Amino acid sequence: MKQLTFAPRNHQLTNINTWTPDSQWLVFDVRPSGASFTSKTIERVNVHSGKVEVLYTAPDSAHVGVVTVNPQSEKYVFIHGPENPDADWQYDFHHRRGVVTEHGRTQNLDALDITAPYTPGALRGGTHVHVFSPNGENVSFTYNDHVMHELSPARDLRNVAVSAPFGPVTPPCTHPREYGGSHWSVLVSRTTPTPAPGSDEINRAYEEGWVGNQRLAFIGDTLSVSGEKVPELFIVELPNDEQGWKTPGDAPLAGSEQALPAPPKGVQQRRLTFTHQKAYPGLVNVPRHWVRANPQATDIAFLMRDNAGVVQLWLISPDGGESRQLTRTENGIQSAFNWHPSGNALGFVLDNRIAVCDAKRGDITFLTSGNAKVPSADAVVFSPDGKQIAWMEEVDGFRQLWMTETNL
Repeated sequence: MKQLTFAPRNHQLTNINTWTPDSQWLVFDVRPSGASFTSKTIERVNVHSGKVEVLYTAPDSAHVGVVTVNPQSEKYVFIHGPENPDADWQYDFHHRRGVVTEHGRTQNLDALDITAPYTPGALRGGTHVHVFSPNGENVSFTYNDHVMHELSPARDLRNVAVSAPFGPVTPPCTHPREYGGSHWSVLVSRTTPTPAPGSDEINRAYEEGWVGNQRLAFIGDTLSVSGEKVPELFIVELPNDEQGWKTPGDAPLAGSEQALPAPPKGVQQRRLTFTHQKAYPGLVNVPRHWVRANPQATDIAFLMRDNAGVVQLWLISPDGGESRQLTRTENGIQSAFNWHPSGNALGFVLDNRIAVCDAKRGDITFLTSGNAKVPSADAVVFSPDGKQIAWMEEVDGFRQLWMTETNL
C-alpha cells in the first residue's frame, strides 16, 4: 500500500477512468464530500513522484468535480456548475454541464437550449458523471431536464445520454444561461413518469457503463406487479454514424415544452434481467455502483443479492440470457467495482479490504491487509497497464488517495 496524497483536504476519485493513459497520474477533485459540490479545482497527482498539478480552476464562483480521463489521450472531462450562480440559477441536477480540457484549452461538451423551439443536438438541463467510450470518441452521462423540472419536478426523470463528436452545436442563446457545445448530444434512454407495473417501462435510467463502443448498459427502475421499485439491467444499441445520431425517431430529439428529448431513430432499450420473482429482486442501489462490461464486451457485471440477501457480483451476456453469480462471499461486496484491463479480474472492497476476484472462477485475492480504516465505497480503479489499483481512504479526517500493486 502506498499513500499518494497528504494535503489536509479531501481528494475525490470518480468511479472509472481516473488514470491517465500512461498509468502515471491519477485525477481527482477536492470536494469536501461526494455530496457537496464545492470543489474549485480539478487536479492530478503523479503516482511515482507525488507531484500534484492543477488542471483547471473554476472561474466566477463556479464549482467543478467528477473528473474522468479519455482512455486514448490526456483529455479530461468533468462536471462544471454555473458561473455567477444566483437565486434563480445555481448548481443542481438540472443546472450543470460537461466540459473538456486538453492542453490548457477548455470547452463545453454539451450545449444548452431551454427556449422553445429547442435546438437538436443541444440538451435542456444538467449532465453528470461523463465517461468516454473505450475508443475515446463518445461520452456518456446521466441527465436531468430543466424544462421538465420547471413544469413539474416529478416529470424531471433521470435519463442516460451521449455526446457524439458531430458538433459544434450552437443554440440561438436567447436566455442568458444558454450556451453552445462541441458535441452533438442526445438522450438514449426512454422513461415514463408512470411505468406500468410488471412491464419493461422505467421511470429512471442511471449508473450506465459502456459495452464496447456501440452499446450502453444501465440500471432502469421498473415497477413490480404490486407497485414496488425493482432496478433491472437494460442495454441500448447506439447509432454507428453521424446520420444515425442526427435522425429523429418518433419524437423530437430536442424535446418539446411538454416532453423530454427523445432518442434517435433505431435506438431501442432492451431489458436484460428479469428478477421480479427472486427472493431479493433487482440490482442493488447500496452500495452505489455502475454496471461495467469487460474490455471484450462479452460480459456485463453488476451487483445483486443472492438468495440469502448477501450482495454479490453477477455477470450477464449483453445479448441476454441467464445471469450468473460470480462471487459467493459471506459478507457481501462493499463498493463500486471495475474490471482489470485484461478482463480476467474485477476489483472492489470486501471485508474492509481491497480485493480482486477471478472473472471465471470467482476466487478472491486480498491486496491489502485489514486495518481500522475502511476504503471508500465510491471508487476502486485499475491503472490502464493493470499493474496498480487505486482507491480512497480517510487519514486524520481527510480522504486521501492510495494505491497498491495488483500482481496480475
